[in-house]
Amino acid sequence: MFTGLIEEVGAIRAIESIGDGMCISIAAHTIMSDLAVDHSISVNGVCLTATAVHEDYFSVTAVHETLAKTTIGVLRVGAAVNLERAVRVSDRLGGHIVQGHVDCTGIVDAIQHLDTGWELWVRFPHNYAKYLIPVGSVCVNGISLTVARIEDDRFMVALIPHTIEHTSMKYTTVGDVLNLEFDVLAKYIERLLHP
Repeated sequence: MFTGLIEEVGAIRAIESIGDGMCISIAAHTIMSDLAVDHSISVNGVCLTATAVHEDYFSVTAVHETLAKTTIGVLRVGAAVNLERAVRVSDRLGGHIVQGHVDCTGIVDAIQHLDTGWELWVRFPHNYAKYLIPVGSVCVNGISLTVARIEDDRFMVALIPHTIEHTSMKYTTVGDVLNLEFDVLAKYIERLLHP
């Protein structure tokens, strides 16, 4: 489990095809202090398992299902990725409950640059709209964000300068594809009400 508070922006160091999956090596610094093999790590919002850990990089394996459902399969060497280690029970839950289980991808529809940050509009499959509420939580590329506005098949989040500067969002442009995870509590409630 994660909080959606990004600890570091890493960089893709190497990608190796393994059958219908991939082994991805990611350069990092901050998160390496206590990362070990078998630890869960969020890479752009996707929960992956560290399979090798070195001094300044670690490796993960992404299976076919992950590649088909997320943006992990389109990453290229040099790409910036948001990184977060799994939350410890003793940590503050400063973002929201994030599982690292991506529901779908969305497309950046518009970015409005303001003095106080950005308004980022994301278009997504309409059948997920039921999981969004105004001022509710959504995880975008691993970042815990607050839904500011909702329209039919798109939503808007406001990004403060700190978030832009300390995540891979600073490289985001219109047309980019992002990983989306909707609030797990909403999904459980739906399942209880409509089994």
